[in-house]
Amino acid sequence: MSDYAPLAGKRALVTGASRGIGHTLALSMAGSGARVAITARKVESLDQTLRAMRVFGLDAVPVAMDVTSVASIRDGMAAAAEALGGLDLLVNNAGVERSQPALEVEEETWDLILDTNLKGAFFVAQAAGRIMSEGPGGAILNICSLTSERGIPTAVPYGSSKSGLLGMTRALAAEWGRHFIRVNALAPGYFHTDMTEHFYLDRAWREEMLGKIPIARFGHTTDLGGAAVFLLSDAARYITGTCLPVDGGILASI
Repeated sequence: MSDYAPLAGKRALVTGASRGIGHTLALSMAGSGARVAITARKVESLDQTLRAMRVFGLDAVPVAMDVTSVASIRDGMAAAAEALGGLDLLVNNAGVERSQPALEVEEETWDLILDTNLKGAFFVAQAAGRIMSEGPGGAILNICSLTSERGIPTAVPYGSSKSGLLGMTRALAAEWGRHFIRVNALAPGYFHTDMTEHFYLDRAWREEMLGKIPIARFGHTTDLGGAAVFLLSDAARYITGTCLPVDGGILASI
């Protein structure tokens, strides 16, 4: 890890930190000097992230939080703020995805995705915003998607949730600026994670997608760390309500 610490002294919470993007962003924030609380539905699922932290001489506070339960969100946020002594930063990352033709989507699938990716994200942001607004403010980073900006076949519920999350990002930025709370988002492109593994097993799909990426490779979760730390740091103190694509140039080229 670098000695550069743009988040030194900051207290941060990362949701969905047991794997994938959340795992990586938790390490990036801790490596940038923040004291970090990490959440998942089951605390034991955070063991891998905690072990990775220790390899780099870092640490984090594990907290149970089910983002589909408002009561769990409030309890988890309170526990994290108590352990950290407050809260300055939030990475609103927890999410789920199901790929399915729109004509086959059942209500249960729609509710799971929207309740996790949009409703859950809002109430996590609300719980964090209440704490931040009582102090000097803070910064929130929502994890959007290419589907926040483009329609993707077989991803209607997911795209609906992520488009809504982009709208939420902008609306909260407009409303909470007076509380000195900045709200921004990242829109990752095609990243190979546990959640997207099923796509990458399809060779034809891989070749087709690579042909659309100007940088000609899929993203690594580590590609997101610098952008996330920047938007949460004081270097971005006059940036709010924006969504930064980290996509190898896809949105610029289609």
